[in-house]
Amino acid sequence: MRQKRAKTYRKLMSLYSMSFGFRQPYQILVDSELCKASVDHKIELVKQLGTVLQGEVKPMITQCCIHELYLQRGQQPAVDLAKTFERRKCNHREPIPGDECLASVVGDSNKHRYVIATQSTPLRTKLRLIPAVPIVHINRSVMILEPPSDTTIRAKALMEQKALNSTASTETALLASLSTSTEPVPRKKRGPKGPNPLSVKKKKTPNLLPQPQLTKSPSKASLDGKDVGSGKQEKGEDKKSDDTHKRKRMEDNKGDEATAGSSNIVMSESTGSSRKRKRRRKGASNTSDSNVIHES
Repeated sequence: MRQKRAKTYRKLMSLYSMSFGFRQPYQILVDSELCKASVDHKIELVKQLGTVLQGEVKPMITQCCIHELYLQRGQQPAVDLAKTFERRKCNHREPIPGDECLASVVGDSNKHRYVIATQSTPLRTKLRLIPAVPIVHINRSVMILEPPSDTTIRAKALMEQKALNSTASTETALLASLSTSTEPVPRKKRGPKGPNPLSVKKKKTPNLLPQPQLTKSPSKASLDGKDVGSGKQEKGEDKKSDDTHKRKRMEDNKGDEATAGSSNIVMSESTGSSRKRKRRRKGASNTSDSNVIHES
């Protein structure tokens, strides 16, 4: 397949998938005439269907179409090919012509998303009046995907218009809901910003030593339950007792100083008397020595 044709087929299948919900694997209904044409032209039907539709395929055949092949003589290769496809129940008790069977299976809207592969010209003209029906046929040993019909293009435009109208209605509803809200949203006023807390130096807090708590004496008015006047009297008595203790200490200190001075005087007197005694002893020894010399 040429690149240009493959590109157009890819666009067509994307149109069917995006607008009408076709999904892979694509369900393909094959009639008896296409089976005979593929055998005559020696075409690998499943492979060619996959290349034309640009995806995975799932070929199917109805009971009425395969019954047509059984009735014809010399079509055993076409019957063998049709047996490899999946059977699609058409719910016809008696077999009817293949074109009528396929038209009844597709219906008015092709709700099961079938791709029709047929060689019947009257069936193709009939299916072009139904929206969203991809049609495949063989022309001189080349498989062709027909472009979308006018009804298909109209159905696509209607769907797009509905989608736009729905979005427009939702937008108008949103605008109406916004207009009903009377209170406007208050805007925050942008004032001067403060300094960066990471760039500011921290304040130095003085290291204050914990002050010792004064224990209250049990003689206070709060503990004894006395009045304020009695507390003041006790404070005065405490002061007097402190003054007397101070005087006693001063007197004791003066007495200690006096005793220390007297002891120093006694020590100095004793040292002076001992020196005089030594001098007297030396003088007596000298006089005795001189008397001994004169006598000799």
